[in-house]
Amino acid sequence: MEFYTQNNLVRPVRLCETTRGFAYDSLNRKYGLDTLRVSSVSLDSIDRFENLSPIEKYDCCIQYIAMQAPIRICAGERISGSATLGNSIHHLVPATYGGKPVFGSISHLTVDFETVLKRGVFGIRDDVLASLERHKNTSRERFLRSCHACIEAFSLWHGRYLQALSTEEKWKDNYQNLLQVPFKPARTFYEAVQSIWFTFAFIRLCGNWPGIGRIDQLLGPYLKRDLEQGTLTLSEAREILAHFFIKGCEWINGQFIGSGDAQHYQNIVLGGIDAEGKTVTNEVTYLVLDIIEELGISDFPVSVRVSRTTDERLLTRVAEVMRYGGGILAVYNEDLVIEAMCEDGYSLEEARSFANDGCWEVQVPGKTYFIYSPFDALQVLQQRTLGGYEGNIIYKTYEDMYAQFKQDITCRVGEIASALRGYFEDKTDPDAPWVWKTQMPCTIVSLFEQGCVEQGLSYLEGGPVYNVHSPHIGGLADVANALYAIKKIVFDEQRCTFLDYMRILKNNWEGEETLRQYVLHRLDFYGNDCDAVDSIAAQILSDFADICRSFEQTHGYHFPGGVSTFGRQLEWTSKRLASPHGRRKGEILAANCSPTPDSDREGATAIIRSYCKADLKKLASGSALDVKLLPGNVSGSDGVQVIVGLIRGFATLGGFFMQPDVVDTTILREAQQHPENYQNLSVRVSGWNARFVTLNKEWQEMVILQNEHR
Repeated sequence: MEFYTQNNLVRPVRLCETTRGFAYDSLNRKYGLDTLRVSSVSLDSIDRFENLSPIEKYDCCIQYIAMQAPIRICAGERISGSATLGNSIHHLVPATYGGKPVFGSISHLTVDFETVLKRGVFGIRDDVLASLERHKNTSRERFLRSCHACIEAFSLWHGRYLQALSTEEKWKDNYQNLLQVPFKPARTFYEAVQSIWFTFAFIRLCGNWPGIGRIDQLLGPYLKRDLEQGTLTLSEAREILAHFFIKGCEWINGQFIGSGDAQHYQNIVLGGIDAEGKTVTNEVTYLVLDIIEELGISDFPVSVRVSRTTDERLLTRVAEVMRYGGGILAVYNEDLVIEAMCEDGYSLEEARSFANDGCWEVQVPGKTYFIYSPFDALQVLQQRTLGGYEGNIIYKTYEDMYAQFKQDITCRVGEIASALRGYFEDKTDPDAPWVWKTQMPCTIVSLFEQGCVEQGLSYLEGGPVYNVHSPHIGGLADVANALYAIKKIVFDEQRCTFLDYMRILKNNWEGEETLRQYVLHRLDFYGNDCDAVDSIAAQILSDFADICRSFEQTHGYHFPGGVSTFGRQLEWTSKRLASPHGRRKGEILAANCSPTPDSDREGATAIIRSYCKADLKKLASGSALDVKLLPGNVSGSDGVQVIVGLIRGFATLGGFFMQPDVVDTTILREAQQHPENYQNLSVRVSGWNARFVTLNKEWQEMVILQNEHR
């Protein structure tokens, strides 16, 4: 029984054969295909369903899901609960009326598992009842009644599992464990793992895709106590926790063709410090690394919080796991992230508590509504600043051109800010609070976000402690390279006039191959540690961050800037023109904060240096750097030290978030030809991992292009 790796490394064996067999079956689609058997529950039997209010319809959805979703108990499983309705995989509440889904669902959040562990769901129910009393006979009462109804539905689903587990002696441990949690506080490590999993499973059974957050901080105290009391060994704890990760593979089905089958945002964050500044890293941290190293499970993208003072043992262990490839591990520079969040208005304690939104944008877990609005800065430059190359705009200096580009970015961010007003009631008094309009019901996630129950407001209607909408600039490397190319060719070297250059670009470089090759190969672009172009990228990000802050009070959201593409560079190709940095129309260009493909010539260290020249602490939402490494460059003990050195350099120079991946494009090409041999070949896409063979051809080509080492 072998678990896939792209290189010649042999994965260690620590887990028992039963656990490994469960993992093997899960990774090879056994339970994911089973999930597709039943897509949704039907609400057609409910009289006058169409006459119900939206929140009444939602309550019916959750009740029927709890009553009718198939119960699945897998052979040998150590923890129980499964999200068994196929439409949940497609980001829908899996309930239909007239054959059509009734509601969409929620993602890009990390929910409050800490309260579930410490107080239990019954503790949340007590809060609901207290809030109902405070808000009786107000407009908020109906939402709170929905909260109570959804907890009752959750309890019903819990009871169905208890009934099923009670029928056979072999499941007695699972049954006894589930008697306590998640409705009462967890008392042991085993109960704590079951509590998080069962809550997580129900939330996503109802169609939502939550992140897990800081699992070692959540589980570490329970494991420490059990180890000290001698009621559990480290080996036994590893087996229990492994089943958490294996159960998380229950949606693998090989049929989610497109952007991949693993982007369900169930991310995990390890290490770092807690709200008081104490080290979080503990036995659970290393157990997680053990498990993903052995099994290669990529469905929980794991990010490790590092700093300039991170322990060498942890960095070495991260590097050892990272070199197996698959993009499973990424790193945050927590020093920079905490500073960024403090500058953005969070308290030091809240900033220290950061996790992510189930992708990689940072947030305070269990307290944050988050959404982002991406836009393509290269399109802004081409279509607005340069007028579509029609020759009706001319600039006499680079400074004039950049000033107009900055103004155009301001207008684009302003459009995003203006659109947000539609989510709120009109107000004439600028000092009055913002009042959200009624939105799609989402009570299940609202129950597990602090502030919602207390205020009697849902997750989408201002309930969480923090409400964040982040504009995300895309095409950073491309727009910096484009501006730099115009500066060099037109204004510095004067190889042609501005209007001539626009004509060349409008004609897609036809008849100008000599100049195009000069631009491509004689100019040092972003990613090569070239100050001249890196300073342009840094200026763009600094100005963009300031622009976002300038709109902070114009709507009801917190409005920090971020940088991302999330694969949108693929869909943006049809709207982009030929680029000043030598690229023809239709080429797939840069991802996130990474260099334009095939423009970086100086290696990973130079890429990190270029990226870190920007003041990344101004971008509190996040800025991701993708770094690709060849398997041969990270083999052996020297290879481990290469990765450790890159991580240390990233932290020392002031990076924000780095996604290293060890990839051999020869293997990716082979997987295109023989997908049956590479079912578990995982690659980092952008904030998520995907099995390569479940990407469609366009996405596969984009991943290969980004990973080619020339």
